[in-house]
Amino acid sequence: MQRTTGLAALVALTTLAAGAPAAAAERPLREITATVETPSLFDDEAGGIADADDPAIWINAADRSRSLVIGTAKNGGLRVYDLKGREVQSIATPEGGRFNNVDILTGFTFGKRKVDVAVVTDRGLDKLRIYRIEASGLTDITSADAPLLFSRDQAEVEEQATGYGIAVYDRYAVVSRRHSTRLGIFRLEERNGKVTYRATDTLDLPREFRLPDGTSWTPCLEPGEDPQVEGMVVDAAAGVLYAAQEDVALWRINLAGGTFSSIPRMVERVREFGEPASYDPESEECTVDYRTGFGGRITADVEGATIYPTGKRDGYLIVSSQGDSRFFVYDRRTNKPVTIFSVVDGKRTDGVQHSDGAAVTAVSLPGYPKGLLILHDGENTPNDDRTSTNFKFVDWRALNIPS
Repeated sequence: MQRTTGLAALVALTTLAAGAPAAAAERPLREITATVETPSLFDDEAGGIADADDPAIWINAADRSRSLVIGTAKNGGLRVYDLKGREVQSIATPEGGRFNNVDILTGFTFGKRKVDVAVVTDRGLDKLRIYRIEASGLTDITSADAPLLFSRDQAEVEEQATGYGIAVYDRYAVVSRRHSTRLGIFRLEERNGKVTYRATDTLDLPREFRLPDGTSWTPCLEPGEDPQVEGMVVDAAAGVLYAAQEDVALWRINLAGGTFSSIPRMVERVREFGEPASYDPESEECTVDYRTGFGGRITADVEGATIYPTGKRDGYLIVSSQGDSRFFVYDRRTNKPVTIFSVVDGKRTDGVQHSDGAAVTAVSLPGYPKGLLILHDGENTPNDDRTSTNFKFVDWRALNIPS
C-alpha cells in the first residue's frame, strides 16, 4: 500500500523562517579538463533525436577494465560506453518512450542470483524500465504489466507530468515527477522472472517560500508548472536523499526503509532564490531582477548530484550549477562547501556547458586510479550547426582534493 507522508505539511511557507542556510562565501574557481569524451549525439532526425542527459557508472567486479558507462539519450534511448568512451551498445526506447535519468542498483535479488540492474525513468510512458547489467551488455527485464508511476491513466500520461529524475538504494527507487514538486519512493520486486515496482511513499516539496523580509516568493516558471526536481542521489550509508529542485535549492531529506523520514532541509539555494522575476512567453525565459540577496551561489538550474566516498560517511557531494556551467563540491558529512570547478577546453576534448547529469566512482579503474567522474555536456563542440551533446570523462585527480 502506498503511504503518503505528512511531512509535506510541515515544510510549507515557513521554510526560511526555520533557518535555512545563507549563501556561503565564494571560493576560487578551479578549471580542469576532461580526458575522454563519448561520440556526439544529435537531437535531429538524422541523429535519431538523441539528446544526452544523465550518466551512471557500472563497476565490473570481475574485471574492472570491462566496466561500463550508461547514459540516457531521451528519445534516443540508452547508450552504453566502455572506459575509453566508445559506444558498445545502443538500446531503443519502447514506442512512445523517452528515457530521462538512470541509476544503478547493485546486488538486486533476481531469482536465486544477485545481479546489478540499471533503473531508468521513461518520462514518455510514466514508467520505470529495468535492465540487467553484464559485461556483455544490458538486457531488459521489466515486467510487461509494470504500473504507471504518477499518472492515473493514459490521458494523464499524455500531459507529460511523468517520472523524471531517479536515485536508487537498497530495493527502492526515489523518482521525481516532471513539472511537479512531488517525489515518490517505489519498491522494486521480482515477479514471474521479471521486475516490477510499487509505490511506498510520496513527499511534496514546497512551491512557495516565506522570505526573511516577511514576503512570500515562488520561482518564475512557465504558467501551470511547479518547481520540479531532476538531479538526485542517495547516500545509503547515511540514509539521506539529496534532491535538486531546479529553480529553488538542493535539499537534504532523511530516508528510513521505503519512506521519507524527516522534514526537508536546504543545503544551498539557487542564486535566483527570492528574487523578483517575470516570464516572457516569446523567449520562454524568465528575466530576474537581482536585488534581495536571499539566494545562494548556484545559478539555476541546480542539477545532477553524485557522491564520491572516501570512507563509510566521509567524502564529497558534487552538484551541477547548470546556469553558469560550474560544479559545486560539498563535504559529504557536514555539507560545508569545499571547492568549485568548471571543465574547460583541453587538448583532447572540449569543455562542459550546462550540465544536467553527473556520476562518480571512487573505485580505481584503468587510467583513473583515484576514480572517475562522468559529466553530461549540454553543448558539445564542434557541432556542425546541429544540437550536439555527449558525456565527458574526468580523472578525479584533476580536482586536486583529498581522496
